[in-house]
Amino acid sequence: MSADITPFRIDVPQEQLDDLNRRLDATRWPDQAPGVGWAQGIPLDYTRELADYWRHTYDWRAQEARLNSFPQFRTEIDGHSVHFIHVSSAEPDALPLVLTHGWPGSIVEFLEVIEPLTNPVAHGGRPEDAFHVVVPTIPGYGLSGTAVGWSTTRVARAWAELMHRLGYERYAAHGEDTGAAISRQLAVIDAEHLVAVHLTDIASATVTAETADPDDPAEQRAAEEGMHFQFQFGAYALLQASRPQTLSYALTDSPVGQLAWIVERFKDWTDSTDAPEDAVDRDAMLTNVMIYWLNGTAGSSARYYYEGAATWGSPEPDTDVPVAVAVMPHDIGGALIRRIAERNHNIVRWTELERGGHFAAMEEPDLIVDDLRATFRDYRK
Repeated sequence: MSADITPFRIDVPQEQLDDLNRRLDATRWPDQAPGVGWAQGIPLDYTRELADYWRHTYDWRAQEARLNSFPQFRTEIDGHSVHFIHVSSAEPDALPLVLTHGWPGSIVEFLEVIEPLTNPVAHGGRPEDAFHVVVPTIPGYGLSGTAVGWSTTRVARAWAELMHRLGYERYAAHGEDTGAAISRQLAVIDAEHLVAVHLTDIASATVTAETADPDDPAEQRAAEEGMHFQFQFGAYALLQASRPQTLSYALTDSPVGQLAWIVERFKDWTDSTDAPEDAVDRDAMLTNVMIYWLNGTAGSSARYYYEGAATWGSPEPDTDVPVAVAVMPHDIGGALIRRIAERNHNIVRWTELERGGHFAAMEEPDLIVDDLRATFRDYRK
């Protein structure tokens, strides 16, 4: 295995874009019951309009150029080619920070926070707030290509190797969704080098009927809301955890299928009202979809659910690494409860942000940047 780190640029062949356009033009549309809105899934009229925008207005080449404005690299770790963005700060005492996306996200989640984190003085911060930022693509997702047999623990080991390979002896981590699970595993696997971790999600800290305080009405309500979410919105997880291969045929063959599968999550999981664009930029959302479509990673990213299903609900290993949590008010799956998180985490900061949902850094980059700066000030030396 080579430990070489090689520069990388995205350069999608025009043939792939032409094929996408042909497929969009040939979409076979379903019917829809009248007046149901989003109740039965992503609405037909919205999806047709969004697909038309994707086909005729959205500019992949402009988005490709923006992605290529960030220095990107590839390196082989554990037998797989791992893609990552690496932006060094000009500040000599900057703290290395690895940012990890989740499903159905990508590096697009973090594009708006890279510059404020690496160049804080230009964005209302202080020189001592600076970070060297590393944004890897999880194997099996997007620009790291398809993969088999990967789990969050295996990815965490790869991230520890990546940060070592980049020459970082001390570093911090932030993660959202699957990225939170990976970052949390880093706190177990590489505690010697990870100074602290910042999460927007801790699976084991979500209150349930079993863990809710019977004398706390707020916790009881939160548990009921979590059960309602699983019943109304949780089918995607059960399908990906049980039959990812079957799902992959539809999503890999139909761009509108891939679009609908991802965009519905942006509606259900964000701080939106009528449409996902209430919470996230439309072009950024489509670029996220494009990264899945162009690289054919619908199935391999879904397999993380299959690989992880056997341990759902199991206790997580204890960790003494300092953990900060940013609670997003419109995140999915039920409320996070600090007393539950403290059972097996060294919680040093617990911030309930005023707005935002599951794609925290994409929805509210300013809030996340501020919380990251505040979290890691005590762990720079």
